[in-house]
Amino acid sequence: MSMILPNSTIGMLGGGQLGRMFVSAAHDLGYRVIVLEPDPYSPAGLIANEHLVAAYDDVDAIIQLAQGCDVITTEFENIPAHVLDTLSASCAVHPKASAVEKAQNRIVEKAFIRSCGLLPVPYGSITTYSEIAPAIDKIEFPAIMKTARFGYDGKGQCRVDSLDEVKQAYRDFEQQHCVLEQMIDLKCEISVVLARNEAGESCYFPVAENIHIDGILHQSVVPARVDDDIAQSAQVAAKRIADKLDYVGVLAVEFFITQKGELLINEIAPRTHNSGHYTMDACITSQFEQQVRAICGLPFADTSLLSPVVMTNMLGNCWDLSEEKPALNWSAILGSTKSKLHLYAKCDARIGRKMGHFNTLATTNKEALQEANRIFTQINEA
Repeated sequence: MSMILPNSTIGMLGGGQLGRMFVSAAHDLGYRVIVLEPDPYSPAGLIANEHLVAAYDDVDAIIQLAQGCDVITTEFENIPAHVLDTLSASCAVHPKASAVEKAQNRIVEKAFIRSCGLLPVPYGSITTYSEIAPAIDKIEFPAIMKTARFGYDGKGQCRVDSLDEVKQAYRDFEQQHCVLEQMIDLKCEISVVLARNEAGESCYFPVAENIHIDGILHQSVVPARVDDDIAQSAQVAAKRIADKLDYVGVLAVEFFITQKGELLINEIAPRTHNSGHYTMDACITSQFEQQVRAICGLPFADTSLLSPVVMTNMLGNCWDLSEEKPALNWSAILGSTKSKLHLYAKCDARIGRKMGHFNTLATTNKEALQEANRIFTQINEA
C-alpha cells in the first residue's frame, strides 16, 4: 500500500463523537475530512472541512464522497455493507464491508468468533418461534435476551429467567432475530483496542478494565487490574480476530473474565471505541490518530501508556433535564488539576446519552479512580 500523505482527503461515514475526535486527529496530521451524516448538527459534521447532509445510502452523496476522497472510513458499525462495497469500487475503504458486516449481527458475529477458535459467551440463536426451546437447551438461566441487530448501550436487551420470559421478550422485540446469552459469573470486563494495516502489522493499546452501569460504559481503568497472562491472551485473541477479518483500521474487542479465570469474547467493534478514549491524554498516540495512520498506510506511532488513567463517561443524566436544579457543576471537573474534559458538542442532553468524558491521570490507577469518583459524585450533586 502506498502512503496517503497529509493534504489528502479522508471520508468519514458517520457524524457522532467518534467521528468528531477522528476529524480532530486527522486535522492535526494535515488531512481534510468530508463527513457523510444525515444529522445537520452532528458533532463530526460541525468541524469537518465538508459535511454532506444525506442518508448513508443516498446515491448522489455516495458518488460525491467517493469522488472527493482518497480513502474512506467509518465511525460505527451499522453503515449498510452495500454502501461500503459501492464506495470501494472507486475509492479505498477501510475497514472493508465484509469485516464490518460480521459485527452487524450478533448471530453472525458469534459464529465468526468460534471460527477463530475463540470462545463467545454461551448462547443460543432465535430466528423463529420454534428455535426458542433449542436455544434454551444451550444455556442456563439467568440469561440475557438480545436483538441480533442494532442494540447498544443496553438497548435491545433484557434479562430473562424462564421459558415464559424468553417467549415474552421475543414478542416484545417484535420477533426480531435474537441471541439468548447465558449470564456470566463475572469477575470483570476488559477490552483490547488495536490498529492493523494492510501489511498485516498490528499495534496494541494497553488493556482497559471496564465498569458498566445499566449496560452503559461508566469508566475504563488503565492499566487493567488483571494478571499479565490474561491481558496478553486478550491481545493475542484480538489480533487473531483482526487477522482473520483482514482488517485495516482500529478495532476493539470486549471480553468477559469469569470468576474461574475464563476469557470469553463479548463483542467486536470494527471502529474506535469508548473504552479507548483514555488514549487521548494518557498515551503518546490516541486511538484516533492511530486510525488515521492505519487507513493511510503511515507508520504506526507509539502506544505506550504515559500515566495510569481512568476515563469516565458523562451522560445526559448529569445535565439539568428538569430545570429544578442548577446546571451541571462545571467547577467539579474544571477545577481538577488531574483531569481533562472532552465534550462532544451534542445539542440535546438526554438520559443515557453520551455527552462527553473526562480522563483522570495519577501516579496509580487507585488514585486516579478516587479522584474520578470524587469529581463524578460532585457533578451529580449539583
